[in-house]
Amino acid sequence: MITRVIPRLDVKGPNLVKGVHLEGLRVLGKPELFARHYYEQGADELLFVDVVASLYGRNSILDLVERTANEIFIPLSVGGGLRSLDDIRAVLRAGADKVTLNTAAVRRPEFISEAARHFGSSTIVISIEAIRRNDGGYEAYTDNGREKTGLDAVSWAVRAVELGAGELLVTSIDREGTGRGYDLELTARIVRAVPVPVIACGGAGSVEHVAQVLETGAAAAALASLLHYNVARRSRAERSEFSPHINLAHLDQPGFAKVQDAELPELKAHLAARGMASRPLPAHV
Repeated sequence: MITRVIPRLDVKGPNLVKGVHLEGLRVLGKPELFARHYYEQGADELLFVDVVASLYGRNSILDLVERTANEIFIPLSVGGGLRSLDDIRAVLRAGADKVTLNTAAVRRPEFISEAARHFGSSTIVISIEAIRRNDGGYEAYTDNGREKTGLDAVSWAVRAVELGAGELLVTSIDREGTGRGYDLELTARIVRAVPVPVIACGGAGSVEHVAQVLETGAAAAALASLLHYNVARRSRAERSEFSPHINLAHLDQPGFAKVQDAELPELKAHLAARGMASRPLPAHV
């Protein structure tokens, strides 16, 4: 079974940020430092998301994408505030390999087809941010989890693929940032419903959580807290290029204790032992 491990880097202005349920964003440090570290540690891909771009009606991540693309040589996906073909073209020219679309796609679903025709389906990833309803179903949200859409998340996933999406990024808002594990039911329902790869996101607090969500049939796992907090905690004890930039003040709060420390080599070894192969680790790791 071939799988992918994808560090997710949420960006607000020049900073890497992390929250819980996509809210309460806290600054962790410089995203380019984390991106290079994860590349060197064996990440299969990287995902950058400008988490306030849709809210403010702009995208300001191009410089970061260009700097990162000059230093890493694995696929790079970029999302947040992409509203037009010109926006997508600019991100791809800056060095991205794929784009993730959510708000603009929900507002005008035909945008998915237009983007797929211009850039190819394999370039277009539809991001679905979902919250579990009381009836057991899931509703899709936009604007980084701020706005209800009234759309059933699974039905929207099916339609997005029919319109040309080549991949889906499925984030459980309920689990995101909690360290309680992925929403396995949400992931499994969408995996069963569509014929394209599904990237599961939201909730990883241990290496075992990553293995569990990949066993649902997801093609990849995106994760943030599990990796970011490990880097931050280690910077307390080791002087490195991260140390002057890492914001550590909130990591002693009880809620963050649920997220275990893990690094990519350890995670990949755990997955390999479960029969889940991915990109080989760099020779120096």
